[in-house]
Amino acid sequence: MVTECELCLQADVLLEDGHAYVRYDNNSLSRGHVIVVTKRHVASYFEMTDAEKFSVVALLDRTKEMIDRQFAPDGYNIGANIGKAAGQNRMHVHVHLIPRYSGDVADPSGGIRSVLAEKKK
Repeated sequence: MVTECELCLQADVLLEDGHAYVRYDNNSLSRGHVIVVTKRHVASYFEMTDAEKFSVVALLDRTKEMIDRQFAPDGYNIGANIGKAAGQNRMHVHVHLIPRYSGDVADPSGGIRSVLAEKKK
C-alpha cells in the first residue's frame, strides 16, 4: 500500500466488497456524488484485474440503488479519468458516479462529451 495515497486509506466507506469500496467524493459535483475505488493501489482502469473491474461495476449498481432511495436524481454520469492528460489528479483508479438533477445545468446535452466543450459543436 502506498501510504501517501488518500484513496488507500479507505475512509468514510459507504459500501465495499473484497476488491473495491465506495465513498462520497471530497469535491462533490452534486448531491450523492460518489467514487468507487479499488482497494489495491493501481493507477489506471486498464491496470485493474478482471475481478476488480467486476467489483467496481457491481458496486456502481449497488450504489446507484442507494442514491436513488436517498436523493432521487433524474439521471447519472459515470466516468473515470485515466492519465494526467485526461485530468487524473489522484493516481489511484476511481470511478465517479455523479447523480444529475433536472436543471442542474442550463443545457446538459452532450453529457460526458461536454468535457471537451470546444469540440461539442
